Amino acid sequence: MRKKKKQIEPKASDQTEQFDPILPKAQVSPGRGLSSEQAAQRMEYGYGNKPVEPPSKTERQIVFSNVFTFFNLIFVVLAACLVIVGSFKDMLFLLIAIANTLIGIIQQIRSKRTIDKLTLLASPHANVVRDGNVFTIATDQLVRDDVVIFAAGNQICADAVVMTGEVQVNEALITGESDAILKKPGDALLSGSFVVSGKCHAQLERVGAESYAAKLTLEAKSNIKTRQSKMMASLDKLIRVIGITLIPLGLIMFCKQFFFLHLGLEHSMVSTVAALIGMIPEGLYLLTSVALAVSVIRLAYNKTLVHEMSCIETLARVDVLCVDKTGTITEPEMKVNDLILLDPKAYSKEQVTQVLDAFYTHMDLDNDTAKAMKAYFSAPSNWQATKTVPFTSATKWSAVVFPQQGTFVVGAPEFILKDQYESIREQVEPHSAQGDRVLLLAAYQGELADGKLNGPITPIALVLISNKIREEAPETFRFFAEQDVQIKVISGDNPLTVSQVAQKAGIAGADRYIDATLLKTQEDIETAVEQYTVFGRVTPDQKRKFVEALKTAGHTVAMTGDGVNDVLALKDADCGIAMASGSDAACQAAQLVLLDSNFSSMPKIVMEGRRVINNIERAASLFLVKNIFSFLLSVISIFASFPYPVVPLQLSLISALTIGVPAFFLALEPNKSLVQGSFMGNVLRKACPGGLTNLFIILGVELFAFAYGYSTETLSTIACICISFVGLLVLFQVCKPFDWKRTLIWVAMTAGMVVCITVFGGFFSLIPLTFQEFLVLIVFLLLSYPTMRAVLWGFEKVEFAVHWSIKKWKSLRSRSFA
Repeated sequence: MRKKKKQIEPKASDQTEQFDPILPKAQVSPGRGLSSEQAAQRMEYGYGNKPVEPPSKTERQIVFSNVFTFFNLIFVVLAACLVIVGSFKDMLFLLIAIANTLIGIIQQIRSKRTIDKLTLLASPHANVVRDGNVFTIATDQLVRDDVVIFAAGNQICADAVVMTGEVQVNEALITGESDAILKKPGDALLSGSFVVSGKCHAQLERVGAESYAAKLTLEAKSNIKTRQSKMMASLDKLIRVIGITLIPLGLIMFCKQFFFLHLGLEHSMVSTVAALIGMIPEGLYLLTSVALAVSVIRLAYNKTLVHEMSCIETLARVDVLCVDKTGTITEPEMKVNDLILLDPKAYSKEQVTQVLDAFYTHMDLDNDTAKAMKAYFSAPSNWQATKTVPFTSATKWSAVVFPQQGTFVVGAPEFILKDQYESIREQVEPHSAQGDRVLLLAAYQGELADGKLNGPITPIALVLISNKIREEAPETFRFFAEQDVQIKVISGDNPLTVSQVAQKAGIAGADRYIDATLLKTQEDIETAVEQYTVFGRVTPDQKRKFVEALKTAGHTVAMTGDGVNDVLALKDADCGIAMASGSDAACQAAQLVLLDSNFSSMPKIVMEGRRVINNIERAASLFLVKNIFSFLLSVISIFASFPYPVVPLQLSLISALTIGVPAFFLALEPNKSLVQGSFMGNVLRKACPGGLTNLFIILGVELFAFAYGYSTETLSTIACICISFVGLLVLFQVCKPFDWKRTLIWVAMTAGMVVCITVFGGFFSLIPLTFQEFLVLIVFLLLSYPTMRAVLWGFEKVEFAVHWSIKKWKSLRSRSFA
């Protein structure tokens, strides 16, 4: 049996870790770590690094959340009301609700299982020392007291203390402080932070729910709602409004028909239930959830892991895509092309090669540039080093101190030489103009403190490094240009180099470039992001500011990245997209992870987002036509002396053939249009004309029925056919532009409606009409299309007037400020 961890109450004044006396802190050496027995014992006692929440809902939670919904409760209550009056035939809506619920459960469970498989593939791993050996295991298999090796790109998976080595960590994701912090032996590492540079052995002190990041997560869960997309937030708001109005409106309608119109208990109950069913968008929330779940599965087939469901809608709205040069435009692997001596008399080629061989013998290979340099300068060296300063994206150089030979620095020429850069500019820029990355090797005299070079620097040589442009890059960027998605290339490289590579890749406007070191203020950044396409010499904090500036300008921003320098920007972007081959920190910060690290997948991903959101908007407009009509007619019928004209069974027929079935198929259709405007605004703009057309036609039918003394059965028959006809007209508008699939959908629904009315009319409480009644029906059917066109014309005029008024007001306001 699993033993529970003994809880010990810490003293208020004691901020140190309280260890269980049964398993006191293990005293281990960095090179030995825990034994297998010690690790197993800690896992058994509950000291494993288990996450505070599962990566997705359990299947039981999915079933529970789909079955026990507010609208399902309303349906059960309404069904019970029909049972009381013996109107069993009108309970067809309950079967439809059950079918909808089952479909939702099945699709969401499929989506969950797919996500879980991909999450397992993309789950973070760590290098742990046990029994004197280094193993790579999933982070949730770590235990307290484990010795873990952290290097550049790793996310700190549990609170730990540095034992040996030094690392620079960024704690921005948990503390908001974006500056890198140097951690030496004895210093604490907070879970949730990530390693920028360096390498260390650290012993885990607080794991699982006890870690700093886990406590923040639990606190956030108790105080902050889960981040929702605009679409789901709009639907939640709609459901709350409907929920608030449904019950009092139903009670008032029943009382009015039963006590004032004296229609009898059965008729009053059936009419009230029909009105309430008409106001419930019973399949809308379900359709949205299912469409998103199916979208997750489709993305999974394209080797894309979705961390946040809300990012699917964001993808549909993306109009700016920020990319890095290395790993996105080019292949991640780099190659040294040439070595150029700056002072051959002082340093020969053999001497320079010897320096670089020694340099990369001692330097950690924590980035692609270092790996390329090591592959080229690979000869073993016996030079002794006393200090190494790893490369960071903020400083853009690395250094090694050799007590006998001196201190040498390798990195970006502008950042190493600063004001002295002009002395070698003419030798650097021709190579940058060819698209090569240019590194400077320099001798340094002085102390290496606080990441600054304050002493004399002597340039020695230039190293030229190239990346091969991805074969699929030009086609990918051409696709985004056709889809009106702007590309912004944000890189730490020389802007001229990046510009040349971007132009070769076919990025529009790549000749407009700027050095980010020239952007000193936020205003400079906000101006530059609109004017330029390529940004070079960008620091990680600047990447974040670029994303924020683009968002402030009204853009929906997607950001791709794979390194620790991209983490902050990935987190702040509307949709962060990481390459699985990149750093752990980047993968954990992003909403989407490309498991095959293939940028050419991006068009499919963006198109999937557009497809699902456009089709949900299209389908939602079908649902709300019925809801708008039913709500307005119910409110009017409270104050007018006529009953609600249709029965629940007829509404079930109308909902199935003009809303439910076509909406399901339309939600799976391709759709490449950029999503603009608010979700609910777009839906209401499409749904209101149909809803108001229904209202005007049915009010006319009610007046005729009242004037000529038609029976409630005749009124119900004419109203049902008219509403069905208007529903098919709305479906016709929604299916535009027609292709063979949409044509088939509309023809099939129309044929189905004709068969149900003519062949099975008796089952749906439709009665044969007299010749006079049939003529009245024909008149109102002929009026339906002109009425819809008139309503659409009115909406267009009102919309134009509103836009004109807003534009005029803004113009007057700007003049008054001026």
